[in-house]
Amino acid sequence: MSKALVVVESPAKAKTIEKFLGKNYTVKASMGHLRDLPKSQFGVNLENGFEPKYINIRGKGDLIKSLKGAAKNADIVYLATDPDREGEAIAWHLAHILNIPEQTTCRIEFNEITKTAIQQAVKNPRPINLPRVYAQQARRILDRIVGYKLSPLLWRKVRKGLSAGRVQSVAVRLICDREKEIQAFTPEEYWTIIAKLKEKTNSKAFDAELVAIDGQKSAINSELQAQSIVSELIQAEYIVSDVKKRERKRNPQPPFTTSSLQQEAARKLGFTSRKTMIIAQQLYEGLTIGRMGQVGLITYMRTDSTRVAEIAQQEARNYVEKKFGLNYLPAKAPTYANKKSQDAHEAVRPTTLELTPDAVGTSLNKDQLKLYTLVWERFIASQMTPAIYDTLTIEITAGRYKLRSTGSQIKFPGFLAAFSGAIGKSKEVEQTADSDLDKETTLPALLAGQVLKLNKLDPKQHFTEPPPRYTEASLVKVLEEKGIGRPSTYAPTIETIVDRGYVERIEKKFHPTELGFLVLDLLKQYFNKILDVEFTAGMEDKLDDIAEGDVSWLTVLEEFYAPFAQDLSLAEEAIGHVELPVEVSDVPCENCGQMMVVKQGRYGNFLACPGFPACRNTKPILKDTGVKCPKCGGSIVERHTKRRRVFYGCEKYPECDFNTWDMPLKENCQVCGAYMIRHKFKNGGFSSICSNENCSSRQAADSAETAANVEEKEVQAKAKKKPAANRRKNNG
Repeated sequence: MSKALVVVESPAKAKTIEKFLGKNYTVKASMGHLRDLPKSQFGVNLENGFEPKYINIRGKGDLIKSLKGAAKNADIVYLATDPDREGEAIAWHLAHILNIPEQTTCRIEFNEITKTAIQQAVKNPRPINLPRVYAQQARRILDRIVGYKLSPLLWRKVRKGLSAGRVQSVAVRLICDREKEIQAFTPEEYWTIIAKLKEKTNSKAFDAELVAIDGQKSAINSELQAQSIVSELIQAEYIVSDVKKRERKRNPQPPFTTSSLQQEAARKLGFTSRKTMIIAQQLYEGLTIGRMGQVGLITYMRTDSTRVAEIAQQEARNYVEKKFGLNYLPAKAPTYANKKSQDAHEAVRPTTLELTPDAVGTSLNKDQLKLYTLVWERFIASQMTPAIYDTLTIEITAGRYKLRSTGSQIKFPGFLAAFSGAIGKSKEVEQTADSDLDKETTLPALLAGQVLKLNKLDPKQHFTEPPPRYTEASLVKVLEEKGIGRPSTYAPTIETIVDRGYVERIEKKFHPTELGFLVLDLLKQYFNKILDVEFTAGMEDKLDDIAEGDVSWLTVLEEFYAPFAQDLSLAEEAIGHVELPVEVSDVPCENCGQMMVVKQGRYGNFLACPGFPACRNTKPILKDTGVKCPKCGGSIVERHTKRRRVFYGCEKYPECDFNTWDMPLKENCQVCGAYMIRHKFKNGGFSSICSNENCSSRQAADSAETAANVEEKEVQAKAKKKPAANRRKNNG
């Protein structure tokens, strides 16, 4: 039988695939791109049809030599790079390096790394899809033009190390525009009035909110107005005017796309987009699962489609029927509309439902298991029936006032049964409620005309709030909604704007820096088209058209470059040197006495002497916790290790060597009076415990943690025994 070489992108994937294909196949990894535009030069001939200059990437010489040798010894070569435009381009470059004619059927692709999918792919090779390659090439050249023309302009006019880009600059604009909205926001006062009512004197009270006055929606704007209403409501008679009972359905959400996976992982797990994609890549490429060896656990994680293969839907239906029963199984498999999707790949889902989170739990690390569980439960839920709620709305009249109370109870859990609560909703992570229906409220059975007793009136003052700053999840969501970039670009885009110092993460929210505002204002003045959201989204549509073969990549580049070159020439002449605003601190330099200024570095802000280079004194900006050092009475401040891990130590270091990994809290222990700490347990949870190890409350907390760890180990030990027992049963 002929020998075949299969080239994939990563070595982890290579191990998994080689196991599926057998001894007549050699599987090697390209480790991503082997050819690219040169870093040291522009690399695009603008005078000759935007011809790119591709070179072999430095440091890849030995790998290229190895691949060429393997290809020479093989009877046939299959290029099995990732099933997206980037993967198609890598396959095209590989074909060039290995001297494979691009029209030959050398390209195979698969959406999941399973034995069936791999063997099926090898049986159905195809030529390289050149329109996809041209779309990737057009994006690469566009980004090279913007990056290599705009970035040097910023270096000359502002400072070295800055960058600009088609997508990253628009992302910065979104964050800066939101900050301006927040700064311009004027809060307005408003009041709500809640009446606590009872059916009878000894019955349980329930809440009803004031919703209308004289038939008009209530609008209470001052304390005086609220008190006037309260005085009338105290004297009023409360009569049930209407009782509405109805059944409401809540449909499951579709299985994950790249974007929705990043958003949900940020909300429920606190993962950055970058972390989510790294872990998803590991789950896709394959992990060692007991005696099964390397197994790919999820389908390809770069997708904008919610489509699910029929075979996967049928497997899910079989699982749901067996696990939950026929009542949880829809009459036909659900399908979900793709708002604006290339629909090239399936949604992100488990490759097989035999590998439940419980079955693989001992083979994955904590973060891998969390993300896999997220994907698993979302997919199973998407194939189940809606949840059904009984809702009750009670309208109450009190003179000229109308109040309303609403309650709901789950009548049938439907798809909610798929969620184990293993991932949960951590208090440590910013959360958004999935539905108001999730908050179950029980109301008494009342009838129209029934008179209720007033127990208490609770007027509360509120102020309207500005729009919230973007979190990782909400920024990804708005980028997707506005068509800016593609799912695969969100994570690197966010990391770039943080690394460049244009924005910073503070308590998981993005805050623009002075540098971000300055660079954005400069770009808006001379390159407003590039920063226009609609223009950027329109460019993504044009790249899609190239991939579909509907438009020439050269036409798209020509239409973009002509006006851009004019703007660039104008900006070069008009912009002088821009001085960054200097923030002066209240900390004097120990060496020369000048007040130190705030500077931005690779790892965030720090203090530096303005006398540089004559005085090179720098010091970190210390964040005070507000807790006094137990050794010397100084302040405990936040510090960082060389690897940027946070710890807490005395501000008087090195005179005082106190330090701790646990964040000190301002509260004191009620038992011994020592300060409390925010302690992270081995299971990932957090709790406030006493810092004094000899305190009885601390010892009780430590004992509880030890007991929980012992119980967890016992559960894991049982889980390890189950697969072996199941195998013996199946083989018997």
